[in-house]
Formats: sequence, structure tokens, C-alpha cells
Amino acid sequence: MDCALIIDGQHQQVSAPSVDRVSLHERAASFTKRSLKKATKLQGLKLVIAMMDLTTLEGKDTRGKIAYLCHKAKHPMAERYEVPSCGAVCIYPNFVAEVARHLDGAEIEVASVATAFPSGQIPLEMKLAEVKQAVTDGATEIDMVINRGAFLMGKYQIVADEIAATREACGDAHLKVILETGELETYDNIRFAREIAMRSGAHFIKTSTGKISPAATMPTTLVMLEAIRDYHAATGKVTGMKPAGGIRYAKESLHYLVMIKETLGDDWLTPHRFRFGASSLLTDVSFQIAKYIDGPYQSANYHSIA
Repeated sequence: MDCALIIDGQHQQVSAPSVDRVSLHERAASFTKRSLKKATKLQGLKLVIAMMDLTTLEGKDTRGKIAYLCHKAKHPMAERYEVPSCGAVCIYPNFVAEVARHLDGAEIEVASVATAFPSGQIPLEMKLAEVKQAVTDGATEIDMVINRGAFLMGKYQIVADEIAATREACGDAHLKVILETGELETYDNIRFAREIAMRSGAHFIKTSTGKISPAATMPTTLVMLEAIRDYHAATGKVTGMKPAGGIRYAKESLHYLVMIKETLGDDWLTPHRFRFGASSLLTDVSFQIAKYIDGPYQSANYHSIA
């Protein structure tokens, strides 16, 4: 796939290779078969916590729930387990000021979905106003959704323009661009949308809103990781990655870490370059860490639900 776009006032030929589906699925499955020793697993699980965007994006969210989530992000487990804080707390824009207040002084990012998440179906000027207000209220990261309708109609310039405008509206905040891969229909589309997003100023690319199925999958994430690798090799520019939606178990998260290491290398094994969009993953990771350190599985009564 390829097209000519105007990005940052310059004409660019944007292209992406076709994805071999069979090879992609075989390669993604291979990462689930790696053997990790106990010490490596424990180290990996603690890294997973540091990479989590602890998230609540529900219509029934309340100030009390937000306060609890912020506390959980700062103290995922008891001190004796020596786990790091989470990477970010991700919420709707109307809770940004509340989260910024609770996280003041903590090394945890304030991430807000924006641009009419999850559909993106409002005019651009309203999307940008939402982004600017979230940043004013204290958001340090913005998770925007692309215009999937425009993309599927082949109106790629609209997609690029909206990403670039959102990036400008973010100011100093980092921009995560959500492709909503489950709606893009093919791996070729995902790869091409990824290319447009990277060229248009995204700091991170995110698979999904978590509101439709399928959300994050290993093959989809691998397509995006390979695009990051190729873009970095060609330009020297670094793009982060965030799979979101459907990753619930510690074992799965370790498979993702293996995939990152073998595709992008150790430089991407950091919260500055990789995040998990998670609402329930922390619960199972906490169970596994406690098991490795204490021995037997603990009762659910000993772990709060994230």
C-alpha cells in the first residue's frame, strides 16, 4: 500500500509492505513457547507492572473509584514485594484534574483518552478543544483515536491531518494514537495506518480502545512492532507501543515481553517505550508475584482487585 501525503508541509510518499499472514501467525505463536527461569519470570512480572497504564473508562466511574485507582497505581502491592509503581493512570478527560491531584509528586503519568473516544465521531475542532482542556487540567499523555471511517474510505490525508493537529494541541504531552485494529479489517491496513501515524507525529501507537473485539492480539501487536523496527532503522526515530484490551493474565504479558525483546531489543523493554493498557491484568500479575516469593497461591482475599 502507498499514497502521497502532505505532512508538516512536505510531500511524502507513504508506503508499507504487504503482510504475510501465515508467517505472521507462526512467528507470533513462537513467542509463547519460550522457557523462562523463575528469576527471569519474577523480574519480567515486575517490569509488566511498571509498564501498565492502569485504566478505567466506564460510564459509572466515580471520584471514589478514581482515588482508589490512583492509590493502586502508586502502591500495586505491599512494600515487601518490592514492585514498582504503574506507568500511568488512564481515564476520561473529566477526571484528569482529580488524577493529577492524587498523583502529584509520584512518577506516574496522567493519561487521558480524548478526541471523542472511543468512536472519534465529532468535528475536529471539538476533538482539539477536548485535548487542550485535558492538557490544561494536567494530562501528560493523550490517547487519541484515529478517524477509521476516513481511513477505510481511502481518505488518508484526513487521517494524517487529524493526527498532526492533535499532536500540536498536545503541547508537551505525549501523544498515543489508537488505531482500533479490530475495525481496520486487514493486517495490511494496520501496517499502513501505523505508518501514517508514525509519520504524523505519534509518540506511541496503541492497538485498541478496548471497547470492541478483537482488541490486542499477538499477531496484531507483532505487525506494529515490526513497523516500529523498520521506521526506526530508516529514520532513527523512536516510537512506543501500547497493546490494549484483552490482556488479562500474567503468562500472556510475559509472552509480549519476549516478543518485544526479540523484535525490537532491550531498548524497548522500558515504560518509556512500551505500555500495557490494563484494567484487570494487575490482579493476576500480583497473584503470580506473591506465589513466586511466598510459595503457595494466596486467597483472593489477600489481593485487592485492580
